[in-house]
Amino acid sequence: MATTIRPATGEDAAEMAAIYSHFVLNTPTSFESEAPDEAEMRRRVESTIMKYPWLLYEVDGAVAGYAYASQHRVRYHYQWSVDVAVYVHEQYRQQGIGKALYKALLTVVPLQGYISAYAGITLPNPGSVALHESMGFTPVGVYRNVGFKLGKWHDVGWWQKTLVDPPSTPSDPIPLAQVQESSNWQEILRA
Repeated sequence: MATTIRPATGEDAAEMAAIYSHFVLNTPTSFESEAPDEAEMRRRVESTIMKYPWLLYEVDGAVAGYAYASQHRVRYHYQWSVDVAVYVHEQYRQQGIGKALYKALLTVVPLQGYISAYAGITLPNPGSVALHESMGFTPVGVYRNVGFKLGKWHDVGWWQKTLVDPPSTPSDPIPLAQVQESSNWQEILRA
């Protein structure tokens, strides 16, 4: 079984949309009401990959899961923080894929200059909580009854991971392409 972690592109949109649709349609994990189709997933990936990484985990050439970073908040002074998420195909769960994706993702984003990563988890979700806490995320708060889906109200917990010690005067984060040009890019993904 050949496994690879690599950057996602718009060409991967159909497989990522197929993975994500399960979470949108069958679980409270995502508060989206309609699963994005291939075109919408392509738009999401292509509109953000210059600034934020999207990574895929492939098993024998098939996309088994993906993880990505995104803007934490719109205002300028939040620019050193990212939100992160990971989604794994049903048939590949409990095989360490989410952990491998997060390990790679959480290695890349501090190289860009991001200081903290945040993850929102619809509760209860013991598997996701365990994954995030195993990666060093700590709980910072809960939004109570923040979303209504599948006939009931749901809380969303928030977890934070400090990626690097905050510098006294941070530089603006750099584009992902600059990190990808480094001589050890492939080693970073294999880490």
